[in-house]
Amino acid sequence: MEQKIAEMRAAATAEISSSADLKALDAVRVKFLGKKGALTSLLRGMNQVSAEERPKIGKIVNEARAEIESLIAAKNSELKAAALQDKLASEKIDVTLPGRKIHRGRLHPLTLTLNRIKEIFIQMGYSVETGPEVETDYFNFEALNLPKDHPARDTQDSFYITEEILLRTQTSPVQARTMQKHTGNAPIRMIAPGRVYRRDDFDASHAPMFHQVEALVIDRGITFGDLIGTLDFFCKQFFGEKANIRLRPSFFPFVEPGLECDVSCPICHGHGGGCKVCHDSGWLEILGAGVVHPKVLEMSGYDSSVVSGFAFGLGVERVCMIKYAIDDLRLFFENDLRFLNQF
Repeated sequence: MEQKIAEMRAAATAEISSSADLKALDAVRVKFLGKKGALTSLLRGMNQVSAEERPKIGKIVNEARAEIESLIAAKNSELKAAALQDKLASEKIDVTLPGRKIHRGRLHPLTLTLNRIKEIFIQMGYSVETGPEVETDYFNFEALNLPKDHPARDTQDSFYITEEILLRTQTSPVQARTMQKHTGNAPIRMIAPGRVYRRDDFDASHAPMFHQVEALVIDRGITFGDLIGTLDFFCKQFFGEKANIRLRPSFFPFVEPGLECDVSCPICHGHGGGCKVCHDSGWLEILGAGVVHPKVLEMSGYDSSVVSGFAFGLGVERVCMIKYAIDDLRLFFENDLRFLNQF
């Protein structure tokens, strides 16, 4: 019996010493000290030892257990220390290396454009008004002098949800809501930026979702000259002091008279002469405008004999494309970092 215990101790010592990692060491522990291990098997054979020898053999077995446990604990500490050193070596950081550059995010070009538009009008005393993108037919059309049988509705192919609810085709409904929110003939000087929706193909110059900024001024004594001065000031602030404007008569149901405003091309400065941006014309259309139709004033509770006003609306994508000489509207929506990182 003593011989078997001595052989087991020697075998355990050798296997513990040769264990290469914690997993192998644990296998050695189970092999010798587990419920079915070698030491347990020796203890089960104690009934074959004489009564006189049992105390002596029991002491030798306990000493063997203690020695094996001690060797395993020492080897465990050794392997853990070695594993820690390996980990530290593999994760070592060279503090003398230069730091990694942090790439800062940038504002989207449409956001930059919209912020600049807001800034220009806020400094002129305009408020920024917002409204729902899911709008009623009344505010989107009827309150703007477009009754249900008006042919101009066909030019704004709309996303209808029900017969009376649709995704707004313009931010002009915010103008109507703001007028009706004010009591009496209270003056208004506001812009309404936001997303609008129309059934357009997605190509280089059209999108089913785009951004507009509508403006409205109502007060006593507002004239056509005030509109022209405002448009000229905005264009010079946005496109630069060299920018000039050109006005052309046009028709919009909610203004009378109506006009379209062109700005001198910021690339060729109005000279044309082979310019690809303005197609040799020297001018680029940017917005529609006009004097607020008396019927629109009356529908919102204003006395058209006392107050007057002007309104205009511009496409954010369009003025952004003109300012930065961008030739494809789809670039705004494709999230191509090569494009966005330029702004």
